[in-house]
Amino acid sequence: MTDSSNPFEKMIQQYQDMAKAMNPALESFTPKGFEKLLPTMPKDMMEMFFGNTLNADGLDAKTRLLLTLAALTVLGGQADAQIRLTVRHLLELGATKQEIVETIGQMSMFAGIPAMTKVMELSQEVMDDNEESET
Repeated sequence: MTDSSNPFEKMIQQYQDMAKAMNPALESFTPKGFEKLLPTMPKDMMEMFFGNTLNADGLDAKTRLLLTLAALTVLGGQADAQIRLTVRHLLELGATKQEIVETIGQMSMFAGIPAMTKVMELSQEVMDDNEESET
């Protein structure tokens, strides 16, 4: 190849141009902006959707979301918005920082240190934001 530019950057730019042509408001779209459209569900609602509603003796919502966080970590920490949303939901369900950190740390042997570090950083941002909003 003689083209030294990143083909993924070109592809992303083409998609951004297409989105702007369809809806000019998308010009300022950011993943964090999209996250603001997804509020944190109340604990009771999460228990209904993610918990043991269908299986009364099954896993509770917090355990299911800890498993979700583990899976997102193993996937390489590439889903920033989903990771932050999952951590926000975990905090709403009463998960401790220790439980969140241990879940991510446990996945380091499967996901690798770079993925674990990225997910830990994203999670720490959410936990810091949560502490600021509580004070």
